Amino acid sequence: MRRLKFIDLFAGLGGFHLALKELGHECVFASELNIDLRKLYERNHKTIVSGDINEVDVKSIPSHNILCAGFPCQPFSKAGAQLGLSDPSNGNLFYRIKEILNEHKPEFLFLENVPNLKSHDQGNTWKVICKELSELYDIQEEILSPHQLGIPQHRSRIYIVGRLKINGGLKDFKFPAKNQNGRVSIHDIIIEDDTDVVPLRADTKHQLEVWQEFLDHLRPENVPRFPIWAMEFGADYPFEKVAPVKLKSADLKGRKGAFGRPLIGHSFEDLINDLPIYAQNGVTGNGTEFPEWKKKYIRQNRIFYETHKRWLKKWIPKVMKFENSHQKFEWNCGKVELIIKDKIVQFRPSGIRVKMPTFSPALVLTTTQIPIFPWLDRYMTRKEAAKLQCMDGLKEFPNSTSKAFNALGNAVNVQVVKSIAKNLLK
Repeated sequence: MRRLKFIDLFAGLGGFHLALKELGHECVFASELNIDLRKLYERNHKTIVSGDINEVDVKSIPSHNILCAGFPCQPFSKAGAQLGLSDPSNGNLFYRIKEILNEHKPEFLFLENVPNLKSHDQGNTWKVICKELSELYDIQEEILSPHQLGIPQHRSRIYIVGRLKINGGLKDFKFPAKNQNGRVSIHDIIIEDDTDVVPLRADTKHQLEVWQEFLDHLRPENVPRFPIWAMEFGADYPFEKVAPVKLKSADLKGRKGAFGRPLIGHSFEDLINDLPIYAQNGVTGNGTEFPEWKKKYIRQNRIFYETHKRWLKKWIPKVMKFENSHQKFEWNCGKVELIIKDKIVQFRPSGIRVKMPTFSPALVLTTTQIPIFPWLDRYMTRKEAAKLQCMDGLKEFPNSTSKAFNALGNAVNVQVVKSIAKNLLK
């Protein structure tokens, strides 16, 4: 493989850099907005890093063969406002990439973003991106997750590659094959003797014990496949046709709200506040009804309560003291032994989620959702998260857990990039 020169835009921790350097290529320019990550990149990769790419003179960027960019995903992410290319902060950055491509015409381009990029705005955003890139490049795209390449993390991302049409395009290129049936285990990345650990707090352990007690009353075939909303146990407030917030006080008084507590408030606001938090509004725009998925979950939880209320009545007081999101529970393990201790746990806004110890959920930007290893009584460490991103070769990481997980959650997976690049650049 010939030695090529590449640039690393929106560089972060340098996932593209690590992958391409391992393949024998040279970084000649990098850009990163975050000053702390710039300094860290320079120490780890011995490369001077520019700041805001919008302030860089495009003509001053060195000549290069490959443009790499994990351009900001916030404008396209389902978790954001989804303003796309019109996002005032980051939407224009694709056009900055296009400007660099037009000026320098590198033989290859290699981009990464969230899968929603392809479906954003009913596919119109993707059509624009394809049209712009296809002026000079033959492009292909694929949605890949590390677990499909034997790495224990579920993290779907769209990868876009291109080669100048005048250089023959991508006629011989194929993305790496997805290995759907290969063995993947979270234990492969665990560092048993890691000392940089955050142990579970006593209240977190208690919450898991209470939900284990819930499971102890069930058989594997009886565990709900829907999210368990404990607040719905014992409730009978009306919800099917009109959402409670669109009703009148007379429609709610005397009914039962969260955990079956009677609705006896003096004002309509008091009555609404005694409902489960997800039922206190929950309608969109000028609508009057809950969405169908919410109705379905409420219905399923009420049926479950009626079936199991003999033992649930004794268990409910224990979960009532938890904060709202910890009163929800998702068992994503199928029909296996109902033990939380040997699974992966994640505390999410949607509830406590338990899954098999195969692959980790995608790393996210917040420390409140760091995966938990209950059998070790601790959270995933920074070094383990780096191994999930195949970045364990880095000498230095951000100096706090929150900054490290934020950066790793934003990073590209080195092994996925490397596997694609091998096929692209040969």
